[in-house]
Amino acid sequence: MQGSNRRWTRIWQVRPACTIVHIICGTFAVVLLARIVLVMGDANPANGIAAFVRGWSGAVSLGFEDLFTPASAGARTLLNDGLAALAWVGLSALVTTLIRRLALPARDQDA
Repeated sequence: MQGSNRRWTRIWQVRPACTIVHIICGTFAVVLLARIVLVMGDANPANGIAAFVRGWSGAVSLGFEDLFTPASAGARTLLNDGLAALAWVGLSALVTTLIRRLALPARDQDA
């Protein structure tokens, strides 16, 4: 019975950690997607919101900002920031899987 209580305690500790990882990585992916929408929609770069999103997207682009260099700014942003957004989603899944596998005790094989 005590082992079951320990497992539930551990689960209640791991869930918030995984949720935090999902929120952070998801926020970064949404910022990158917002940048794609703003560039593809020809948003005014002097606008405060566009400048804010541009600053954040540059900070979370994971080095993908100049990976592809097509002539069109929209295509360049779609490819580079889109790839970075996918990387954040994949990183979120990888980190939460690792947290769960390493932090949660294995279930009893007899039960």
